[in-house]
Amino acid sequence: MIALYPGTFDPITNGHFEIIRRASTIFQILVVGVAVSEEKQPLFEHEKRLAMVNDVLNTFSNIEVQPYDGLTIDFAKKIDARVIVRGLRSPADGQYEFELASMNKKLADDIETVFLSSGDQNAFLSSSLIRQIAQEGGDVSDFVHPTVHQALAEAYKK
Repeated sequence: MIALYPGTFDPITNGHFEIIRRASTIFQILVVGVAVSEEKQPLFEHEKRLAMVNDVLNTFSNIEVQPYDGLTIDFAKKIDARVIVRGLRSPADGQYEFELASMNKKLADDIETVFLSSGDQNAFLSSSLIRQIAQEGGDVSDFVHPTVHQALAEAYKK
């Protein structure tokens, strides 16, 4: 069974990695879809985000990293995914994720959404928080892969 874990990954964090690692043990093939998401005005260009995600996940044999633009549900259909995997950090994520899953179900009744909750060590992590800390010169090395840490350091050189 193919599952899709979509995101902007600007940048990919250890929280994302935890969800990806766990999902990869559940599904035969996990496609990590890296969304273009220009409307979010990402720090890193799409190609850079793709490269970072590929570098972080290069040891997994059943994970494919693919770019996509447009609706996630359309990409899920295109790759024949039966499941969309979403991570939940806290109950605050639940309302938005439930609304998104409900809309996706209306758009494609044959695709399910599965939620995986973050472990305690990653429940507070978000890409925007990581960017904010890195921009202010804070140490984010405990929260991201070394490749990502280096990219953030280069992006925020003072």
